[in-house]
Amino acid sequence: MTMHLVRGMSTINSKKRRVNRKPGQAAALAKHDEWLRKNGVHPDQLKKERKCSGNSIPNYQSTCQSVKTSDTVTAIQGKKAAKSYSGDYIIGLATLHKSNTVPVGRGDDPKSYSQMRRN
Repeated sequence: MTMHLVRGMSTINSKKRRVNRKPGQAAALAKHDEWLRKNGVHPDQLKKERKCSGNSIPNYQSTCQSVKTSDTVTAIQGKKAAKSYSGDYIIGLATLHKSNTVPVGRGDDPKSYSQMRRN
């Protein structure tokens, strides 16, 4: 069984089709090209121009010497010491209601935390 390609959907069609132009179209195209050249927007004229996006790079050079800056890099200080509680009021942590961690103080009743009661 052979596979046929539908006309217009062919990928192997290399035949050039002749373009049917209406009479007077060449004159209209020449007139249009003349108008484009007169206004400076003909493709040939646009290729010669230097393209510019309109954005420019700002000048970051310092012209004012009133504020002095430094280019030196300081030494790395290292990791900060971990903070720990050094008082004597809080004696521990307890889990109250729905995984809520609360501090347990010296005067608190630990049984209330173990029964998960709210005050």
